[in-house]
Amino acid sequence: MSFKSLHNVEKPRERLQKGGPQALKDEELLAILLRTGYSGKNVLELSRELLKKYPDGSLGQAGLESLSQVKGMRGTRASTLVAAFELARRFQNSVSDLRPILNTPAKVLDQLTFLRSRKKEHLVALYLTGRHQLIEQEVVSIGTLSSSLVHPREVFAPALEQRAAAVVVAHNHPSGDPSPSREDQEVTARLIKAGRLLGIELLDHIIVADSSYFSFKEKGFLKDSG
Repeated sequence: MSFKSLHNVEKPRERLQKGGPQALKDEELLAILLRTGYSGKNVLELSRELLKKYPDGSLGQAGLESLSQVKGMRGTRASTLVAAFELARRFQNSVSDLRPILNTPAKVLDQLTFLRSRKKEHLVALYLTGRHQLIEQEVVSIGTLSSSLVHPREVFAPALEQRAAAVVVAHNHPSGDPSPSREDQEVTARLIKAGRLLGIELLDHIIVADSSYFSFKEKGFLKDSG
């Protein structure tokens, strides 16, 4: 079956217009960039061949000379791919540079102003890169914080999915007193141990109150919990 004979719903460009780019497979997105194949091989077949030749994302690192050596890729097709991947890298770097770097309790608190007004305790995890740049933050639990209710897997499962290098956790004390309870200290100790096993550092545990806070790191509690 030739590419032209595919029904409209099967064509990458039409599928993109109908379902958005997230609905397409890698080979289909690649086919849109390449536009055409060559005699004896349609554009989807060429796309599959390229992905097989350059597996695990290595296609994005392939240079113009390397791509031009693949049959059907000389000239415009190779140049289009190199330009597209370089543009994607530049946009990604631009977006990454906008993410805040959370290397102090004050900067973490700037992200968590909503906690001060909550009437129930909320435990929030902030997932960071090796530079302590924010990747994502999630509300892990709502309710009284205790070692029996907060399991390390709830905190670290998203960290593994996000490929985070470090985690900061924070929760609020609606009472207005940020002093850590025995349960707060037990939860922190468990998270430190779990993080060490997984190779994901717990950078801090911050307790937020109306007009004050408590940082386990600033008070030296993280070392004591090890």
